[in-house]
Amino acid sequence: MNIVVVSAGLSSPSSTRLLADRLAAATLQHVDAETEVIELRELATEIAQHFVTGFPPARLAAALDAVAAADGLIAVTPVFAASYSGLFKSFFDLIDKDALTGKPVLLGATGGTARHSLVTEHALRPLFTYLRALVLPTAVYAASEDWGEEGLAQRIARAGAELARFTAPAAVPGAGTAPDVDTAAAIAPRSPTGAITSVDPADGFVTVPFEQRLAALRVP
Repeated sequence: MNIVVVSAGLSSPSSTRLLADRLAAATLQHVDAETEVIELRELATEIAQHFVTGFPPARLAAALDAVAAADGLIAVTPVFAASYSGLFKSFFDLIDKDALTGKPVLLGATGGTARHSLVTEHALRPLFTYLRALVLPTAVYAASEDWGEEGLAQRIARAGAELARFTAPAAVPGAGTAPDVDTAAAIAPRSPTGAITSVDPADGFVTVPFEQRLAALRVP
């Protein structure tokens, strides 16, 4: 099992990379997996070349292939002008339109102020929903004042457990055939295979394919 971490931090050391590493560590508390980190600042020139030539240089091609082949993805960006960075968006603009379909994605962002805390919801989540990824309910935003605070650690722990649950359901106690109601209900509407029609743990979780739901709506 392989989890790929994409960090769009520009400095070294970087708070964006720090958040990415902590999210990965929290995930590995629940699942046995290999992790691969992609630092986008090291690929900035190759990303620009790809846009101009239409062909990815070798390092960028390897990074794109790694994201497509990952069992789970952690994507973290710094906040620029109240949204994701241009480098972050440019990289995911180059991802094949089907590469993230059904892939669990954990979102994270860093910024200098808590005023940008909803960037994960109004910018990042719509982007990955468009790419048909399974965007996890808990996205983690870390402002400068959050570091060292208990609240940030709790959000990181919860997000890591969610990613582990949906990359390897049997790895988290209580997952498997009966995922928790909050997580399942939040993710189901974005699933490419169907939507949960029962969220009663006693009844189990029933998934109805979209084709079947559409057939039921057709007038004979």
